[in-house]
Amino acid sequence: MPSTEKLPQLLFRLWEHFSPRRKGQFALLLVLMVLVSFAEVLSLGVIVPFLAALTNPKQIYELPIAQPFIQLAGIQSEGELLLPLTLLFGFTAIVAGAMRLVLLKVSLRLSFATGADIGYSIYRKTLYQPYLTHLSRNTSEIIDGVTGKTTIVTDGIIMSALYVLSSMIMLVLMLGTLLVIAPIPSAAAFGVFGLMYFVTMKVTRRKLMNNSKDITVESARVIKSLQEGLGGIRDILIDGSQDAYCQVYQKSDSILRKAYATSSFISVSPRFVTEALGMLLIALLSFVLTKQSNEINQAIPIVGALALASQRLLPVMQLAYSAWTAILRNQFSLKDTLDFLDQPLPEYANQLPSEPIPFKNEINLKDVSFQYRENSPLILDKLSLTIPKGSRVGFIGTTGAGKSTLLDILMGLLRPSAGALEIDDQIITEANHRAWQMHIAHVPQTIYLADSTIEENIAFGIPKHEIDHERVKRVAVQAQIAKTIEGLPQGYETFVGERGTRLSGGQRQRIGIARALYKNADVLIFDEATSALDTETEIAVMESIQNLGSNYTVLMIAHRLSTLKDCSMLVKLDHGKIEAIGSYEELALPIIESKQAT
Repeated sequence: MPSTEKLPQLLFRLWEHFSPRRKGQFALLLVLMVLVSFAEVLSLGVIVPFLAALTNPKQIYELPIAQPFIQLAGIQSEGELLLPLTLLFGFTAIVAGAMRLVLLKVSLRLSFATGADIGYSIYRKTLYQPYLTHLSRNTSEIIDGVTGKTTIVTDGIIMSALYVLSSMIMLVLMLGTLLVIAPIPSAAAFGVFGLMYFVTMKVTRRKLMNNSKDITVESARVIKSLQEGLGGIRDILIDGSQDAYCQVYQKSDSILRKAYATSSFISVSPRFVTEALGMLLIALLSFVLTKQSNEINQAIPIVGALALASQRLLPVMQLAYSAWTAILRNQFSLKDTLDFLDQPLPEYANQLPSEPIPFKNEINLKDVSFQYRENSPLILDKLSLTIPKGSRVGFIGTTGAGKSTLLDILMGLLRPSAGALEIDDQIITEANHRAWQMHIAHVPQTIYLADSTIEENIAFGIPKHEIDHERVKRVAVQAQIAKTIEGLPQGYETFVGERGTRLSGGQRQRIGIARALYKNADVLIFDEATSALDTETEIAVMESIQNLGSNYTVLMIAHRLSTLKDCSMLVKLDHGKIEAIGSYEELALPIIESKQAT
Protein backbone atom coordinates (compact mmCIF):
# COMPACT_ATOMS: atom_id res chain seq x y z
CA MET A 1 0.00 0.00 0.00
CA PRO A 2 1.45 3.39 -0.92
CA SER A 3 2.70 5.37 2.06
CA THR A 4 1.36 8.57 0.47
CA GLU A 5 -2.25 7.43 0.83
CA LYS A 6 -4.17 10.10 2.73
CA LEU A 7 -6.71 9.60 5.48
CA PRO A 8 -9.78 10.40 3.30
CA GLN A 9 -8.60 7.75 0.81
CA LEU A 10 -8.23 5.21 3.60
CA LEU A 11 -11.71 5.99 4.92
CA PHE A 12 -13.17 5.63 1.42
CA ARG A 13 -11.44 2.24 1.04
CA LEU A 14 -12.94 1.18 4.36
CA TRP A 15 -16.39 2.33 3.22
CA GLU A 16 -16.06 0.17 0.09
CA HIS A 17 -15.73 -2.92 2.30
CA PHE A 18 -19.07 -2.28 4.04
CA SER A 19 -21.98 -4.42 2.90
CA PRO A 20 -24.95 -2.74 1.16
CA ARG A 21 -27.02 -3.40 4.27
CA ARG A 22 -24.51 -1.59 6.51
CA LYS A 23 -24.28 1.33 4.07
CA GLY A 24 -28.06 1.68 4.22
CA GLN A 25 -27.97 1.62 8.02
CA PHE A 26 -25.30 4.35 8.06
CA ALA A 27 -27.50 6.46 5.76
CA LEU A 28 -30.39 6.11 8.23
CA LEU A 29 -28.01 6.97 11.05
CA LEU A 30 -27.11 10.19 9.24
CA VAL A 31 -30.81 11.13 9.14
CA LEU A 32 -31.04 10.43 12.89
CA MET A 33 -28.00 12.67 13.48
CA VAL A 34 -29.72 15.56 11.69
CA LEU A 35 -32.92 15.07 13.71
CA VAL A 36 -30.99 15.00 16.99
CA SER A 37 -29.14 18.17 15.99
CA PHE A 38 -32.43 19.92 15.27
CA ALA A 39 -33.71 18.84 18.69
CA GLU A 40 -30.58 20.29 20.31
CA VAL A 41 -31.03 23.56 18.40
CA LEU A 42 -34.68 23.72 19.44
CA SER A 43 -33.77 23.35 23.10
CA LEU A 44 -31.18 26.09 22.63
CA GLY A 45 -33.66 28.40 20.90
CA VAL A 46 -36.23 28.10 23.71
CA ILE A 47 -33.78 29.37 26.35
CA VAL A 48 -34.00 33.00 25.17
CA PRO A 49 -37.79 33.46 25.56
CA PHE A 50 -37.66 31.43 28.80
CA LEU A 51 -35.06 33.74 30.35
CA ALA A 52 -36.87 36.79 28.98
CA ALA A 53 -40.11 35.57 30.59
CA LEU A 54 -38.27 35.39 33.89
CA THR A 55 -36.79 38.88 33.68
CA ASN A 56 -39.08 40.88 31.37
CA PRO A 57 -42.29 38.98 30.49
CA LYS A 58 -43.86 42.09 28.97
CA GLN A 59 -41.27 42.09 26.18
CA ILE A 60 -42.28 38.55 25.15
CA TYR A 61 -46.01 39.19 25.59
CA GLU A 62 -45.88 42.13 23.14
CA LEU A 63 -43.85 40.41 20.42
CA PRO A 64 -45.91 40.13 17.20
CA ILE A 65 -44.41 36.71 16.39
CA ALA A 66 -45.60 35.38 19.74
CA GLN A 67 -49.25 36.43 19.34
CA PRO A 68 -50.52 33.32 17.50
CA PHE A 69 -49.06 31.06 20.23
CA ILE A 70 -50.41 33.28 23.02
CA GLN A 71 -53.90 33.20 21.56
CA LEU A 72 -53.71 29.47 20.93
CA ALA A 73 -52.73 28.85 24.57
CA GLY A 74 -55.45 31.22 25.82
CA ILE A 75 -52.98 33.37 27.78
CA GLN A 76 -54.63 36.55 29.10
CA SER A 77 -51.72 38.36 30.76
CA GLU A 78 -47.92 38.51 30.66
CA GLY A 79 -47.72 36.81 34.07
CA GLU A 80 -49.22 33.64 32.59
CA LEU A 81 -46.30 33.20 30.16
CA LEU A 82 -43.86 31.69 32.67
CA LEU A 83 -45.55 28.30 33.20
CA PRO A 84 -46.01 27.31 29.52
CA LEU A 85 -42.49 28.53 28.64
CA THR A 86 -41.06 26.59 31.59
CA LEU A 87 -42.88 23.45 30.44
CA LEU A 88 -41.75 24.03 26.84
CA PHE A 89 -38.13 24.51 27.90
CA GLY A 90 -38.20 21.38 30.07
CA PHE A 91 -39.90 19.34 27.35
CA THR A 92 -37.38 20.32 24.66
CA ALA A 93 -34.46 19.58 27.01
CA ILE A 94 -35.86 16.10 27.82
CA VAL A 95 -36.58 15.32 24.16
CA ALA A 96 -33.08 16.45 23.10
CA GLY A 97 -31.46 14.35 25.84
CA ALA A 98 -33.54 11.29 24.99
CA MET A 99 -32.74 11.61 21.30
CA ARG A 100 -29.01 11.86 22.05
CA LEU A 101 -29.25 8.65 24.06
CA VAL A 102 -30.96 6.94 21.14
CA LEU A 103 -28.29 8.26 18.77
CA LEU A 104 -25.52 6.99 21.07
CA LYS A 105 -27.07 3.53 21.34
CA VAL A 106 -27.69 3.21 17.60
CA SER A 107 -24.20 4.50 16.77
CA LEU A 108 -22.52 2.06 19.15
CA ARG A 109 -24.51 -0.93 17.94
CA LEU A 110 -23.94 -0.12 14.28
CA SER A 111 -20.25 0.59 14.84
CA PHE A 112 -19.59 -2.67 16.65
CA ALA A 113 -21.76 -4.67 14.26
CA THR A 114 -19.62 -3.27 11.45
CA GLY A 115 -16.53 -4.21 13.44
CA ALA A 116 -17.83 -7.77 13.71
CA ASP A 117 -18.28 -7.81 9.92
CA ILE A 118 -14.71 -6.61 9.46
CA GLY A 119 -13.27 -9.18 11.87
CA TYR A 120 -15.16 -12.01 10.18
CA SER A 121 -14.14 -10.82 6.72
CA ILE A 122 -10.45 -10.64 7.69
CA TYR A 123 -10.52 -14.08 9.31
CA ARG A 124 -12.37 -15.66 6.39
CA LYS A 125 -10.16 -14.08 3.73
CA THR A 126 -7.04 -15.04 5.67
CA LEU A 127 -8.09 -18.68 5.96
CA TYR A 128 -8.73 -18.81 2.21
CA GLN A 129 -5.27 -17.49 1.29
CA PRO A 130 -2.88 -19.87 -0.51
CA TYR A 131 -0.56 -21.99 1.60
CA LEU A 132 2.46 -20.09 0.25
CA THR A 133 1.01 -16.85 1.67
CA HIS A 134 0.65 -18.43 5.11
CA LEU A 135 4.26 -19.62 4.99
CA SER A 136 5.44 -16.04 4.56
CA ARG A 137 3.40 -14.64 7.47
CA ASN A 138 3.85 -14.51 11.20
CA THR A 139 0.74 -15.74 13.02
CA SER A 140 1.08 -12.95 15.59
CA GLU A 141 0.45 -10.41 12.81
CA ILE A 142 -2.70 -12.26 11.75
CA ILE A 143 -4.01 -12.59 15.32
CA ASP A 144 -3.31 -8.89 15.93
CA GLY A 145 -5.10 -8.05 12.67
CA VAL A 146 -8.20 -10.14 13.42
CA THR A 147 -8.55 -9.17 17.08
CA GLY A 148 -6.54 -6.10 18.10
CA LYS A 149 -6.63 -4.01 14.96
CA THR A 150 -10.28 -4.85 14.24
CA THR A 151 -11.20 -3.54 17.70
CA ILE A 152 -9.07 -0.44 17.12
CA VAL A 153 -10.75 0.26 13.77
CA THR A 154 -14.19 -0.29 15.30
CA ASP A 155 -13.70 1.99 18.26
CA GLY A 156 -10.97 4.32 17.03
CA ILE A 157 -11.98 4.82 13.40
CA ILE A 158 -15.65 3.96 12.75
CA MET A 159 -17.04 5.22 16.07
CA SER A 160 -14.75 8.25 16.02
CA ALA A 161 -15.80 9.10 12.46
CA LEU A 162 -19.44 8.96 13.57
CA TYR A 163 -18.64 11.28 16.48
CA VAL A 164 -16.93 13.75 14.14
CA LEU A 165 -19.83 13.68 11.68
CA SER A 166 -22.56 14.13 14.31
CA SER A 167 -20.53 16.86 16.04
CA MET A 168 -20.05 18.80 12.82
CA ILE A 169 -23.77 18.65 11.99
CA MET A 170 -24.63 19.82 15.49
CA LEU A 171 -22.04 22.59 15.44
CA VAL A 172 -23.29 23.98 12.14
CA LEU A 173 -26.92 24.09 13.29
CA MET A 174 -26.09 25.43 16.76
CA LEU A 175 -23.83 28.12 15.39
CA GLY A 176 -26.51 29.15 12.89
CA THR A 177 -29.02 29.51 15.72
CA LEU A 178 -26.60 31.46 17.92
CA LEU A 179 -25.72 33.82 15.09
CA VAL A 180 -29.40 34.68 14.77
CA ILE A 181 -29.77 35.23 18.54
CA ALA A 182 -26.50 37.11 19.14
CA PRO A 183 -24.38 37.40 16.00
CA ILE A 184 -21.28 39.26 17.21
CA PRO A 185 -20.76 37.49 20.57
CA SER A 186 -21.45 34.08 19.00
CA ALA A 187 -19.03 34.66 16.13
CA ALA A 188 -16.38 35.84 18.59
CA ALA A 189 -16.86 32.83 20.87
CA PHE A 190 -16.78 30.31 18.04
CA GLY A 191 -13.79 32.06 16.47
CA VAL A 192 -11.75 31.89 19.69
CA PHE A 193 -12.58 28.25 20.42
CA GLY A 194 -12.29 27.16 16.80
CA LEU A 195 -8.91 28.83 16.35
CA MET A 196 -7.58 27.18 19.50
CA TYR A 197 -8.63 23.71 18.36
CA PHE A 198 -7.32 24.31 14.84
CA VAL A 199 -3.89 25.37 16.10
CA THR A 200 -3.78 22.38 18.47
CA MET A 201 -4.63 20.01 15.62
CA LYS A 202 -1.85 21.41 13.43
CA VAL A 203 0.75 21.27 16.21
CA THR A 204 -0.04 17.73 17.41
CA ARG A 205 -0.68 16.02 14.05
CA ARG A 206 2.89 14.74 13.53
CA LYS A 207 3.14 13.43 17.09
CA LEU A 208 -0.14 11.59 16.71
CA MET A 209 1.07 10.01 13.45
CA ASN A 210 4.28 8.81 15.13
CA ASN A 211 2.23 7.38 17.99
CA SER A 212 0.00 5.65 15.45
CA LYS A 213 3.02 3.93 13.93
CA ASP A 214 4.33 2.87 17.36
CA ILE A 215 0.94 1.46 18.35
CA THR A 216 0.64 -0.55 15.14
CA VAL A 217 4.16 -2.01 15.28
CA GLU A 218 4.41 -2.67 19.02
CA SER A 219 0.96 -4.24 19.41
CA ALA A 220 2.02 -6.99 16.98
CA ARG A 221 5.34 -7.41 18.81
CA VAL A 222 3.57 -7.78 22.16
CA ILE A 223 1.42 -10.61 20.80
CA LYS A 224 4.46 -12.20 19.17
CA SER A 225 6.33 -12.06 22.47
CA LEU A 226 3.43 -13.70 24.31
CA GLN A 227 3.09 -16.43 21.68
CA GLU A 228 6.78 -17.26 21.66
CA GLY A 229 7.04 -17.24 25.44
CA LEU A 230 4.00 -19.42 26.10
CA GLY A 231 4.61 -21.62 23.04
CA GLY A 232 8.12 -22.52 24.15
CA ILE A 233 7.35 -22.78 27.87
CA ARG A 234 9.03 -26.18 28.29
CA ASP A 235 12.38 -24.95 26.99
CA ILE A 236 12.03 -21.67 28.87
CA LEU A 237 11.48 -23.48 32.17
CA ILE A 238 14.41 -25.79 31.50
CA ASP A 239 16.75 -23.00 30.37
CA GLY A 240 15.57 -20.49 32.98
CA SER A 241 15.24 -17.83 30.24
CA GLN A 242 12.09 -16.19 31.60
CA ASP A 243 13.80 -12.81 32.13
CA ALA A 244 14.88 -12.61 28.48
CA TYR A 245 11.30 -13.05 27.27
CA CYS A 246 9.96 -10.67 29.91
CA GLN A 247 12.40 -7.98 28.79
CA VAL A 248 11.30 -8.31 25.16
CA TYR A 249 7.67 -8.03 26.25
CA GLN A 250 8.36 -5.11 28.58
CA LYS A 251 10.20 -3.10 25.92
CA SER A 252 7.37 -3.36 23.36
CA ASP A 253 4.61 -2.95 25.93
CA SER A 254 6.29 0.15 27.38
CA ILE A 255 6.51 1.86 23.96
CA LEU A 256 2.90 0.86 23.21
CA ARG A 257 1.48 2.24 26.44
CA LYS A 258 3.55 5.42 26.26
CA ALA A 259 2.11 6.06 22.79
CA TYR A 260 -1.41 5.51 24.12
CA ALA A 261 -0.79 7.80 27.11
CA THR A 262 0.65 10.62 24.98
CA SER A 263 -2.19 10.39 22.49
CA SER A 264 -4.77 10.40 25.29
CA PHE A 265 -3.21 13.53 26.78
CA ILE A 266 -3.26 15.28 23.41
CA SER A 267 -6.89 14.23 22.99
CA VAL A 268 -8.18 15.41 26.37
CA SER A 269 -5.98 18.38 27.37
CA PRO A 270 -7.60 21.12 25.18
CA ARG A 271 -10.84 20.66 27.11
CA PHE A 272 -9.46 22.25 30.26
CA VAL A 273 -8.09 25.26 28.38
CA THR A 274 -11.30 25.85 26.45
CA GLU A 275 -13.44 25.59 29.58
CA ALA A 276 -11.35 28.28 31.26
CA LEU A 277 -11.45 30.45 28.12
CA GLY A 278 -15.20 29.90 27.88
CA MET A 279 -15.80 31.14 31.42
CA LEU A 280 -13.56 34.16 30.80
CA LEU A 281 -15.31 34.96 27.52
CA ILE A 282 -18.78 34.75 29.10
CA ALA A 283 -17.66 37.06 31.89
CA LEU A 284 -16.27 39.61 29.41
CA LEU A 285 -19.32 39.45 27.17
CA SER A 286 -21.62 39.84 30.17
CA PHE A 287 -19.71 42.93 31.23
CA VAL A 288 -19.82 44.46 27.72
CA LEU A 289 -23.53 43.68 27.18
CA THR A 290 -24.43 45.10 30.57
CA LYS A 291 -22.60 48.33 29.77
CA GLN A 292 -24.26 48.60 26.36
CA SER A 293 -27.81 47.85 27.62
CA ASN A 294 -29.90 50.35 29.52
CA GLU A 295 -31.29 47.60 31.70
CA ILE A 296 -29.67 44.46 33.04
CA ASN A 297 -32.86 42.54 32.20
CA GLN A 298 -32.24 43.01 28.48
CA ALA A 299 -28.72 41.53 28.73
CA ILE A 300 -29.59 38.47 30.83
CA PRO A 301 -31.36 36.48 28.05
CA ILE A 302 -28.42 36.93 25.68
CA VAL A 303 -25.86 36.12 28.38
CA GLY A 304 -27.90 33.07 29.36
CA ALA A 305 -28.06 31.92 25.74
CA LEU A 306 -24.30 32.33 25.42
CA ALA A 307 -23.73 30.42 28.65
CA LEU A 308 -25.93 27.57 27.44
CA ALA A 309 -24.28 27.71 24.02
CA SER A 310 -20.85 27.40 25.61
CA GLN A 311 -22.08 24.52 27.72
CA ARG A 312 -23.34 22.84 24.53
CA LEU A 313 -20.71 23.93 22.00
CA LEU A 314 -17.58 23.20 24.00
CA PRO A 315 -18.38 19.52 24.68
CA VAL A 316 -19.36 19.05 21.04
CA MET A 317 -16.15 20.67 19.81
CA GLN A 318 -14.10 18.64 22.31
CA LEU A 319 -15.82 15.44 21.20
CA ALA A 320 -15.08 16.21 17.56
CA TYR A 321 -11.45 16.98 18.38
CA SER A 322 -10.99 13.85 20.52
CA ALA A 323 -12.52 11.72 17.78
CA TRP A 324 -10.23 13.32 15.22
CA THR A 325 -7.15 12.55 17.36
CA ALA A 326 -8.37 8.95 17.75
CA ILE A 327 -8.62 8.60 13.98
CA LEU A 328 -5.07 9.93 13.51
CA ARG A 329 -3.78 7.76 16.35
CA ASN A 330 -5.15 4.67 14.66
CA GLN A 331 -4.41 5.56 11.03
CA PHE A 332 -1.61 3.01 10.66
CA SER A 333 -3.80 0.31 12.19
CA LEU A 334 -6.45 1.20 9.61
CA LYS A 335 -3.86 0.73 6.84
CA ASP A 336 -2.98 -2.75 8.15
CA THR A 337 -6.64 -3.67 8.50
CA LEU A 338 -7.37 -2.58 4.94
CA ASP A 339 -4.47 -4.72 3.71
CA PHE A 340 -6.13 -7.73 5.31
CA LEU A 341 -9.55 -6.73 3.95
CA ASP A 342 -8.11 -6.33 0.45
CA GLN A 343 -6.98 -9.95 0.36
CA PRO A 344 -8.59 -11.61 -2.65
CA LEU A 345 -10.95 -14.52 -2.17
CA PRO A 346 -10.59 -17.50 -4.51
CA GLU A 347 -13.56 -18.24 -6.73
CA TYR A 348 -14.44 -21.45 -4.89
CA ALA A 349 -14.89 -19.57 -1.58
CA ASN A 350 -18.41 -18.47 -2.51
CA GLN A 351 -19.37 -21.64 -4.36
CA LEU A 352 -20.98 -24.85 -3.18
CA PRO A 353 -18.53 -27.70 -2.49
CA SER A 354 -17.57 -29.33 -5.76
CA GLU A 355 -17.62 -33.02 -6.52
CA PRO A 356 -14.27 -34.81 -6.21
CA ILE A 357 -12.27 -34.88 -9.41
CA PRO A 358 -12.28 -38.37 -11.02
CA PHE A 359 -9.27 -40.41 -9.90
CA LYS A 360 -9.17 -43.94 -11.30
CA ASN A 361 -5.72 -44.50 -12.76
CA GLU A 362 -2.69 -42.45 -11.78
CA ILE A 363 -1.09 -39.27 -10.46
CA ASN A 364 1.42 -37.64 -12.81
CA LEU A 365 4.09 -35.05 -12.11
CA LYS A 366 5.38 -33.67 -15.40
CA ASP A 367 8.63 -31.66 -15.36
CA VAL A 368 7.66 -30.04 -12.06
CA SER A 369 9.92 -27.29 -10.76
CA PHE A 370 9.31 -25.18 -7.67
CA GLN A 371 10.87 -22.17 -5.97
CA TYR A 372 9.36 -20.08 -3.20
CA ARG A 373 10.32 -16.76 -4.80
CA GLU A 374 11.40 -15.74 -8.25
CA ASN A 375 15.08 -15.35 -7.40
CA SER A 376 15.30 -18.07 -4.75
CA PRO A 377 16.95 -21.49 -5.35
CA LEU A 378 14.95 -24.29 -6.95
CA ILE A 379 13.53 -26.71 -4.39
CA LEU A 380 12.34 -29.09 -7.12
CA ASP A 381 13.98 -29.18 -10.54
CA LYS A 382 12.13 -30.65 -13.57
CA LEU A 383 10.85 -33.62 -11.59
CA SER A 384 8.68 -36.22 -13.36
CA LEU A 385 6.96 -39.11 -11.61
CA THR A 386 3.97 -41.42 -12.15
CA ILE A 387 2.13 -42.84 -9.13
CA PRO A 388 -0.46 -45.55 -9.93
CA LYS A 389 -3.65 -45.54 -7.91
CA GLY A 390 -3.57 -48.01 -5.03
CA SER A 391 0.21 -47.97 -4.73
CA ARG A 392 2.24 -47.43 -1.55
CA VAL A 393 5.03 -44.95 -2.31
CA GLY A 394 7.80 -43.98 0.08
CA PHE A 395 10.01 -40.92 -0.40
CA ILE A 396 13.55 -40.95 0.93
CA GLY A 397 16.47 -38.57 0.79
CA THR A 398 18.57 -36.30 2.96
CA THR A 399 17.19 -33.22 4.71
CA GLY A 400 16.51 -30.50 2.14
CA ALA A 401 16.13 -32.96 -0.73
CA GLY A 402 12.59 -31.63 -1.41
CA LYS A 403 10.46 -34.46 0.02
CA SER A 404 7.98 -32.33 2.01
CA THR A 405 7.73 -29.74 -0.77
CA LEU A 406 6.90 -32.51 -3.22
CA LEU A 407 4.10 -33.74 -0.95
CA ASP A 408 2.77 -30.18 -0.63
CA ILE A 409 2.54 -30.00 -4.43
CA LEU A 410 0.85 -33.40 -4.59
CA MET A 411 -1.70 -32.16 -2.03
CA GLY A 412 -2.42 -29.02 -4.06
CA LEU A 413 -1.09 -26.74 -1.32
CA LEU A 414 1.67 -25.37 -3.53
CA ARG A 415 1.44 -24.64 -7.24
CA PRO A 416 4.39 -25.74 -9.41
CA SER A 417 6.55 -22.86 -10.63
CA ALA A 418 6.86 -24.84 -13.86
CA GLY A 419 5.45 -28.13 -15.11
CA ALA A 420 2.13 -29.64 -14.05
CA LEU A 421 0.40 -31.98 -11.63
CA GLU A 422 -2.07 -34.22 -13.50
CA ILE A 423 -4.73 -36.60 -12.22
CA ASP A 424 -5.84 -39.06 -14.89
CA ASP A 425 -4.49 -36.64 -17.55
CA GLN A 426 -6.41 -33.70 -16.04
CA ILE A 427 -4.16 -30.80 -15.02
CA ILE A 428 -4.72 -29.50 -11.48
CA THR A 429 -5.27 -25.75 -11.55
CA GLU A 430 -6.50 -23.04 -9.21
CA ALA A 431 -10.03 -23.76 -10.45
CA ASN A 432 -10.11 -27.50 -9.66
CA HIS A 433 -7.53 -28.02 -6.91
CA ARG A 434 -10.27 -28.17 -4.24
CA ALA A 435 -11.90 -31.04 -6.14
CA TRP A 436 -8.57 -32.89 -5.99
CA GLN A 437 -8.02 -32.11 -2.30
CA MET A 438 -11.29 -33.85 -1.46
CA HIS A 439 -9.40 -37.11 -2.15
CA ILE A 440 -6.62 -36.29 0.31
CA ALA A 441 -6.04 -36.80 4.03
CA HIS A 442 -2.79 -35.62 5.55
CA VAL A 443 -0.95 -36.73 8.69
CA PRO A 444 1.97 -34.38 9.47
CA GLN A 445 4.86 -34.95 11.84
CA THR A 446 3.37 -32.54 14.39
CA ILE A 447 -0.35 -33.05 14.91
CA TYR A 448 -2.46 -30.04 15.78
CA LEU A 449 -5.10 -30.89 18.36
CA ALA A 450 -7.84 -28.47 19.43
CA ASP A 451 -8.70 -28.06 23.10
CA SER A 452 -11.79 -30.24 22.79
CA THR A 453 -12.68 -33.91 23.13
CA ILE A 454 -10.87 -36.83 21.54
CA GLU A 455 -13.94 -37.54 19.41
CA GLU A 456 -14.08 -33.97 18.12
CA ASN A 457 -10.38 -34.07 17.30
CA ILE A 458 -10.75 -37.29 15.32
CA ALA A 459 -13.72 -35.82 13.41
CA PHE A 460 -11.83 -32.53 13.09
CA GLY A 461 -13.85 -29.68 11.53
CA ILE A 462 -17.17 -31.57 11.76
CA PRO A 463 -19.93 -30.00 13.92
CA LYS A 464 -20.44 -32.08 17.05
CA HIS A 465 -24.04 -32.98 16.20
CA GLU A 466 -22.94 -34.33 12.79
CA ILE A 467 -20.17 -36.65 14.03
CA ASP A 468 -20.53 -40.32 13.10
CA HIS A 469 -19.70 -41.98 16.42
CA GLU A 470 -19.38 -45.47 14.94
CA ARG A 471 -16.93 -44.29 12.31
CA VAL A 472 -14.88 -42.54 15.03
CA LYS A 473 -14.58 -45.85 16.92
CA ARG A 474 -13.75 -47.77 13.76
CA VAL A 475 -10.90 -45.50 12.71
CA ALA A 476 -9.60 -45.42 16.30
CA VAL A 477 -9.22 -49.20 16.09
CA GLN A 478 -7.38 -48.89 12.77
CA ALA A 479 -5.05 -46.26 14.26
CA GLN A 480 -4.29 -48.51 17.28
CA ILE A 481 -5.64 -45.93 19.75
CA ALA A 482 -9.08 -47.40 20.62
CA LYS A 483 -7.96 -49.36 23.71
CA THR A 484 -6.19 -46.31 25.13
CA ILE A 485 -9.24 -44.10 24.62
CA GLU A 486 -11.70 -46.61 26.03
CA GLY A 487 -9.50 -46.98 29.10
CA LEU A 488 -9.93 -43.31 29.99
CA PRO A 489 -12.69 -42.38 32.50
CA GLN A 490 -14.54 -40.23 29.95
CA GLY A 491 -13.55 -42.27 26.90
CA TYR A 492 -14.04 -40.42 23.63
CA GLU A 493 -15.38 -37.40 25.54
CA THR A 494 -12.01 -36.82 27.22
CA PHE A 495 -10.62 -33.34 26.69
CA VAL A 496 -7.09 -33.37 25.29
CA GLY A 497 -5.95 -29.94 26.57
CA GLU A 498 -4.47 -27.11 24.53
CA ARG A 499 -2.57 -28.64 21.60
CA GLY A 500 -3.09 -32.07 23.16
CA THR A 501 -0.90 -31.42 26.21
CA ARG A 502 -2.72 -34.09 28.24
CA LEU A 503 -1.70 -36.81 25.79
CA SER A 504 1.65 -38.36 24.98
CA GLY A 505 3.35 -37.72 21.65
CA GLY A 506 2.46 -41.18 20.41
CA GLN A 507 -1.19 -40.76 21.39
CA ARG A 508 -1.40 -37.43 19.59
CA GLN A 509 0.11 -39.01 16.50
CA ARG A 510 -2.37 -41.89 16.48
CA ILE A 511 -5.28 -39.48 16.87
CA GLY A 512 -3.90 -37.67 13.82
CA ILE A 513 -3.86 -40.94 11.88
CA ALA A 514 -7.42 -41.70 13.01
CA ARG A 515 -8.42 -38.22 11.84
CA ALA A 516 -7.04 -38.92 8.37
CA LEU A 517 -8.88 -42.24 8.22
CA TYR A 518 -12.14 -40.62 9.41
CA LYS A 519 -12.07 -38.29 6.43
CA ASN A 520 -12.62 -41.38 4.26
CA ALA A 521 -10.16 -40.03 1.68
CA ASP A 522 -8.53 -42.40 -0.80
CA VAL A 523 -5.14 -40.66 -0.90
CA LEU A 524 -3.36 -40.78 2.46
CA ILE A 525 -0.21 -38.73 2.93
CA PHE A 526 2.06 -39.37 5.90
CA ASP A 527 4.84 -36.82 6.47
CA GLU A 528 6.98 -38.34 9.26
CA ALA A 529 3.62 -39.30 10.78
CA THR A 530 4.91 -42.34 12.72
CA SER A 531 8.08 -40.76 14.10
CA ALA A 532 6.60 -40.38 17.61
CA LEU A 533 5.40 -44.00 17.79
CA ASP A 534 7.29 -46.83 19.40
CA THR A 535 8.37 -49.63 17.06
CA GLU A 536 5.64 -52.05 18.10
CA THR A 537 2.83 -49.49 17.68
CA GLU A 538 4.29 -48.29 14.40
CA ILE A 539 4.28 -51.83 13.02
CA ALA A 540 0.64 -52.27 14.05
CA VAL A 541 -0.38 -48.93 12.52
CA MET A 542 1.45 -49.70 9.28
CA GLU A 543 -0.26 -53.10 9.07
CA SER A 544 -3.61 -51.34 9.38
CA ILE A 545 -2.64 -48.96 6.60
CA GLN A 546 -1.50 -51.83 4.38
CA ASN A 547 -4.82 -53.59 4.97
CA LEU A 548 -6.89 -50.60 3.80
CA GLY A 549 -7.21 -52.11 0.33
CA SER A 550 -6.12 -51.31 -3.20
CA ASN A 551 -8.51 -48.34 -3.44
CA TYR A 552 -6.23 -46.34 -1.13
CA THR A 553 -3.09 -44.64 -2.39
CA VAL A 554 -0.53 -44.04 0.35
CA LEU A 555 2.36 -41.56 0.03
CA MET A 556 4.83 -41.57 2.88
CA ILE A 557 7.95 -39.94 4.28
CA ALA A 558 9.33 -41.86 7.25
CA HIS A 559 12.07 -41.15 9.76
CA ARG A 560 12.85 -44.84 10.04
CA LEU A 561 13.51 -46.47 6.68
CA SER A 562 12.19 -49.78 8.02
CA THR A 563 8.73 -48.18 8.11
CA LEU A 564 8.75 -48.21 4.30
CA LYS A 565 9.41 -51.95 3.88
CA ASP A 566 5.88 -52.67 2.61
CA CYS A 567 5.89 -49.83 0.05
CA SER A 568 5.43 -50.92 -3.55
CA MET A 569 7.86 -48.24 -4.69
CA LEU A 570 10.51 -45.99 -3.16
CA VAL A 571 11.54 -42.65 -4.67
CA LYS A 572 14.93 -41.26 -3.67
CA LEU A 573 15.31 -37.50 -3.99
CA ASP A 574 18.49 -35.47 -4.04
CA HIS A 575 18.60 -31.66 -4.41
CA GLY A 576 15.12 -31.50 -5.88
CA LYS A 577 15.65 -34.25 -8.46
CA ILE A 578 14.81 -37.95 -8.57
CA GLU A 579 18.03 -39.82 -8.02
CA ALA A 580 16.50 -43.29 -8.18
CA ILE A 581 13.21 -45.23 -8.19
CA GLY A 582 13.10 -48.78 -6.94
CA SER A 583 11.98 -51.28 -4.33
CA TYR A 584 12.70 -51.28 -0.62
CA GLU A 585 15.36 -53.94 -1.15
CA GLU A 586 17.05 -51.89 -3.86
CA LEU A 587 17.11 -48.47 -2.19
CA ALA A 588 16.48 -48.68 1.57
CA LEU A 589 18.23 -51.91 2.60
CA PRO A 590 21.68 -50.83 1.35
CA ILE A 591 21.39 -47.63 3.42
CA ILE A 592 20.29 -49.55 6.53
CA GLU A 593 23.07 -52.13 6.15
CA SER A 594 25.63 -49.37 5.61
CA LYS A 595 24.57 -47.65 8.86
CA GLN A 596 24.65 -50.95 10.75
CA ALA A 597 28.13 -51.69 9.43
CA THR A 598 29.46 -48.40 10.72
